[in-house]
Amino acid sequence: MFTGIIESVGKVKSMQPTGGDIRLTVESDDLDFSDVKLGDSIASNGICLTVVALGSNYYSVDVSRETIARTALATLKAGHTVNLEKAMLPTTRFGGHIVAGHVDGVGVVSKLQQDARSIYIEIEIPQELAHYTATKGSITVDGISLTTNLVRDNIVSLNIIPHTAQVTNIAKHWLVGNSVNIEVDIVARYLERLLTKSQSGGMNAPGPQSQITEAFLADNGFMK
Repeated sequence: MFTGIIESVGKVKSMQPTGGDIRLTVESDDLDFSDVKLGDSIASNGICLTVVALGSNYYSVDVSRETIARTALATLKAGHTVNLEKAMLPTTRFGGHIVAGHVDGVGVVSKLQQDARSIYIEIEIPQELAHYTATKGSITVDGISLTTNLVRDNIVSLNIIPHTAQVTNIAKHWLVGNSVNIEVDIVARYLERLLTKSQSGGMNAPGPQSQITEAFLADNGFMK
């Protein structure tokens, strides 16, 4: 589990094809590796990956075909920068939102321009993910916990403050046309599940039906 608060920006050292999969090696002189061990998870551009090799300033992970197909990882090359976050601890300050590191789809940067000291960005996300997003809601883009300015159909607009641009790969790697990893707010997925169960009478299993309806969510400020 992660928070979407980036700890370091790493650099892709190599992407080695291995029997149809990829062995990805990322190096970083800023990430604290002192408490990282084999088998730990590190979110790399928002993808939860398991450490299989480790050095003083690098780690390696094996990336399956499934992950390659569902993320923007295949667009990475040696020298590209990636956002890094180690799995959160029970004592970690929860500065972002709940991030699982399970990428839901790939978006495309469709607009990028300076807006005073911020960077204004529009991202076109897959149509099937659009209903999980909301104006002033949370979304994870390349592992970064961000608040949406506005959602229009499947276009999400964001404003990136200078600090976020400096401590992530946004300023160096995000360009119009670039692919980015998208993870929607996990709360939205659970709400959909509850609504679906309420409206369908459950998964053909006995037990009390959910009392959560669209009217209930609207009355309590969850829908606009």
